[in-house]
Amino acid sequence: MLGTVFNIFRIPDLRNKILFTIALLIIYRIGFHIPIPCFNQEAIAEVTKSRGTDSPLGRAAEYLQIFTGGRLDKTSLFGLGIMPYITSSIIFMLLGEVIPALKKLRQEGQTGYKKIQEYTRYLTVLICVIQSIMYMKWLGGEGLTYAGMERRALMMGIVSMTAGTIFLMWLGEQIDEYGIGNGISLIIMAGIVARMPWAISRLAEKVDLRVGAPSDAIGPAQVLFLIAAFIFVVAGAILITQGQRRIPIQQAKQMRGRRMYGGQRHYLPLRVNHGGVMPIIFASSFMIFPPVLISQLVKIKDWGFLNSLQRALGPGAYTYNVLYMLLIFLFAYFWTTVQFQPKEMAKNLRDSGSFIPGLRPGRRTAEYLEKVMTRITYFGAAFLAIIAVVPTVIHILLGIDFMVAMFLGGTGLLIVVSVSLDLVQKIEANLLMRSYDGFSETGRIKGAYG
Repeated sequence: MLGTVFNIFRIPDLRNKILFTIALLIIYRIGFHIPIPCFNQEAIAEVTKSRGTDSPLGRAAEYLQIFTGGRLDKTSLFGLGIMPYITSSIIFMLLGEVIPALKKLRQEGQTGYKKIQEYTRYLTVLICVIQSIMYMKWLGGEGLTYAGMERRALMMGIVSMTAGTIFLMWLGEQIDEYGIGNGISLIIMAGIVARMPWAISRLAEKVDLRVGAPSDAIGPAQVLFLIAAFIFVVAGAILITQGQRRIPIQQAKQMRGRRMYGGQRHYLPLRVNHGGVMPIIFASSFMIFPPVLISQLVKIKDWGFLNSLQRALGPGAYTYNVLYMLLIFLFAYFWTTVQFQPKEMAKNLRDSGSFIPGLRPGRRTAEYLEKVMTRITYFGAAFLAIIAVVPTVIHILLGIDFMVAMFLGGTGLLIVVSVSLDLVQKIEANLLMRSYDGFSETGRIKGAYG
């Protein structure tokens, strides 16, 4: 392993890509601490602490930070994070399946891709403006801005947060082009990793290994359970990210002159978890709104039915977690349907002179690929559903803060593991391309695409 690290820095091109990526991530972390003018940062920190995370709105704000890479307890330049750009990209990805004009653009190759990216940036600006206004309303209160600067603070907040997200989007694109790894994913991972020391310190404050420790302290058995959950999530994330179903593909033989070409046998890898962490993100975003909406209705009219519904849709409630898991399954299949196109795949195989043994090219091949993908998606969605409820189980059994459990045993850890695997595979591909050994002594680390 140590020799592999030295090999990375022996290759000038790979070394420059890694250093460039690290430099841009450092810039992201520096900008994260730049405050927006006109706001009293100490007062904002006190207000956000007093509101806590017990209310549906506070929990929604805290939960959003896991995916944005930003923080809402301070009005920083990158307070909104990169989530507006991700939301905009998802919207255009879904619209591309229902709007013929966008679908045609996607089929035009690089030219169409650049045009869609341009539209995505415009929509990102609009989403940033809306989210920054909502954030200002959520902050709303006296003493959060300096005297006489209320209107100026509102404008500065909207412009600064929008500019910060656009700059993060540009950083991600620069990493994609000149660095290594997926820029947007690395920015999200950097935000999660930066908050993990906070989660560990919050956990360490409650750990007490002495005999006769207080009942609310975390004892040795609970620590072992948390470590087991951590190992389970990491090992499971690696297994499900790398897992694939390999479909045997036979290439047809062709006579060219006096020589026979083709006839090779290879594989078509289908990912078990085709949607990655997107089903969890979709389901989490969807489940944020009902508790917030119901809590607002309860303030207006205190009905018994609404109170029962509010308790049933609380994050630790049985009903909430069942609906959460069902939504993960729903969005996993939905995302696979949008991304995986068996008809186009079958057409490409037929045009290249390849076929699946025992199946006729065309419709039969497409039906078989769709059937296999439907089956393996079930197992990928089941794993994501289990990962999604691990923080709730830890929170209930151990009494650990829910947001701490999210970092040490749930979605946050899943994102870090998935992005890290992708980064390691890309570094190893660069090493193998230049005849260097990879990270694994027994052979190449096999990714989702073989």
